[in-house]
Amino acid sequence: MNKLLIVGMLFISLNSVAQKKYTISGTVSDKATGESLIGATVSVEGTQRGTVTNEYGFFSISLPAASYIINASYMGYARYSEKVLLDKDYKLKVMLAPEGNTLQEVLVSDKAKNEAVTSAQMGKENLNVKQLASLPVLFGEKDVMKIVQLLPGVKAAGEGSTGFYVRGGGADQNLVLLDEAIVYNPSHLLSFFSVFNSDAIKSLTLYKGNEPAQYGGRLSSVMDVKMNDGNDQSYHVSGGVGLIAARLNVEGPIVKGKGSFLVSGRRTYADAFLGLSGDSTVRNNRLYFYDLNAKLNYKFTDRDRIYLSGYYGKDVLSFGDVLGIDWGNATATLRWNHIFNSKLFSNTSLIYSDYRYKVYVNTAGVTGNMLSSIKDWNFKEGLDYYMNANNSLHFGFNSIHHTIAPGIISASPAVSDTANSKTWENAVYVTDSWKATSRLNVDIGARLSVFAVLGGNSKFYTLDDNRQIVDTLQVPSGQVFKTYVNLEPRISASYQLGNSSSVKAAYARNAQYLHLYSNFITSNPIDKWVATNNIIKPTVADQVSLGFFRNLRENTYETSIETYYKAMHNVADYKDNAQILNSNEPIEPQLLFGRGRAYGIEFSVKKNEGRLTGWLSYTLARTEMLIDGVNDNKWYRATQDRTHDLSIVGMYKLSKKWTASANFVYYTGNAATFPSGKYEIDDQAIPYYTGRNQYRRPAYHRLDVGATVKLKEHKRYSSELSFSIYNAYGRQNPYIITFQTDPDNPTKTQALQTSLFRWVPSISYNFKF
Repeated sequence: MNKLLIVGMLFISLNSVAQKKYTISGTVSDKATGESLIGATVSVEGTQRGTVTNEYGFFSISLPAASYIINASYMGYARYSEKVLLDKDYKLKVMLAPEGNTLQEVLVSDKAKNEAVTSAQMGKENLNVKQLASLPVLFGEKDVMKIVQLLPGVKAAGEGSTGFYVRGGGADQNLVLLDEAIVYNPSHLLSFFSVFNSDAIKSLTLYKGNEPAQYGGRLSSVMDVKMNDGNDQSYHVSGGVGLIAARLNVEGPIVKGKGSFLVSGRRTYADAFLGLSGDSTVRNNRLYFYDLNAKLNYKFTDRDRIYLSGYYGKDVLSFGDVLGIDWGNATATLRWNHIFNSKLFSNTSLIYSDYRYKVYVNTAGVTGNMLSSIKDWNFKEGLDYYMNANNSLHFGFNSIHHTIAPGIISASPAVSDTANSKTWENAVYVTDSWKATSRLNVDIGARLSVFAVLGGNSKFYTLDDNRQIVDTLQVPSGQVFKTYVNLEPRISASYQLGNSSSVKAAYARNAQYLHLYSNFITSNPIDKWVATNNIIKPTVADQVSLGFFRNLRENTYETSIETYYKAMHNVADYKDNAQILNSNEPIEPQLLFGRGRAYGIEFSVKKNEGRLTGWLSYTLARTEMLIDGVNDNKWYRATQDRTHDLSIVGMYKLSKKWTASANFVYYTGNAATFPSGKYEIDDQAIPYYTGRNQYRRPAYHRLDVGATVKLKEHKRYSSELSFSIYNAYGRQNPYIITFQTDPDNPTKTQALQTSLFRWVPSISYNFKF
């Protein structure tokens, strides 16, 4: 009996040794530049084990002790393989070499080839900025936000605008991040260009309302933009000259293989041509923008790396000393990456963000100034814990202090900060990425957000049933006036039907505490940001989505169908006859609150490889609101409601030197409130309205074409010319529609359409050495 017990214990001991697991961890980066590769696939040959790198290129896989072949791959790079004897924890530094530039290697995505099928994440879009550089664009300026507008479920805010709507949400419901810093107004030149200089951008990821729990604060989407780290192997200078702007980018090692820097700048020079005018009035006008990106990073040890990145941009628009608008963004991010061990990765960030604008008027005896700003200090801690082969935890917290100057009009150059509102937004989150079975992947998590309205100089109001102010309250500085708490659960899952297809389902709740209200029909830099208070409640959205994904011809083609339904609570709209042009008046009495709903279906077909690449996307959608006191208390279309939205994008590699490209856009006109008739009072024509957003603007469609030719391509120097025509067939799309009395028949009303762009050709010269 004792012998049997000893044999049994020996068997258990041996089995325990055989099952002992070790961890392979490390980083994946570009061999030529040292740039970390986000979302690279690391797999174990002959098994179903594998993972993808995080946003800093880090990965971790736990396996039983044995000998393995580890493969690493990333679209556009040669495959990497290494044999590993895993008898202890093993560190691996993978350097992938870019593939040669042949006709068969044009790619439009930087994710794993089958990620769309295998990943549990829904509503996620990745853009490879470098591969999309040949698309035709307005005035020759490569603009990632214009490309985002061509994706399924995303709608352009209007002609020439960088603003966008995602799955029925408003423009303010998109969280735009640049190296983790919030960019409140990501546009230049009255929204015709974005603040993102493509020369400085590494990657762009868009989440359409089903984002992981580490993101929060907006209802509809997260656009996460990462800047290049800078080449840590050699020095390079690149740039370009176009019709209205010039760019210059400088990067190189601080210490080869350990640290690097990047400086990238861009400026328009339309104002230089104004100075050539013989009209002194024209010469004194100013119209330009500039931006500057900078980044430093240094690897102190194998476990520690520091990043410091920043952005500064400004727009100046003035008509002599009569009228002027200046606005701009500034951000700074200090990050510390630390690897505690082979399973635990940490990212600690201190982030600053500042958006401000200034308006001045000096005409006809009227002098006035208006200043407004929103300033954030944000501290974040995020950790990735790779528990085992089937579970990885992502958890952390962030804390943001907001200071908002609301835009008070003053007769003096300086505007007092007596109305500044201060709030404190905090959140903790956790997500478990769980490989439940060989076919089922689940991401399940939650975010707990707490928003505190702080006292200070701002005023809080009490309204009666007629939306009139009956009481005003000020709270001492530092004291918490009101607190809102929201639990935001998130879950998404994919079930693989085979190697090339899957079905997915997701649910997410999001809460938003900052809101943007416009004084005009179109978005503009002086729209007003307002924080949640005792009257303006947090908006909350619950979104469910379901999708089918299938890849064809060994992942060359990706097809998907996604449908969604989003219920929104505490949404706001202006009451009828609201007085919204006086920024000195409180906005709370002008607002009414209710609920909204958005639902639709999105179709997408992408071709990722070969001489012809591109995608086709179509969205059928509806967005509606129900607010007591608006539209006779009935459901009505939101301003951003559109029935149909179609985008076709194509790039064709004609030869080793020439690439042709084109994109076509069609969408239903936005819902709008137009007069249904008119009546006279004291010989004055008064427009008559029957309901909110009962009409539509005309449908919008446009074709853009372009071509890029490589002039020289040597090991140390390359250059190219890009040509494009925006709106190739000269469609006069509406920008603004106004109404006036017909001068020939006062009983009738005329609709007048203003269009901006017809046949806009452009040429730009780009270089790198």
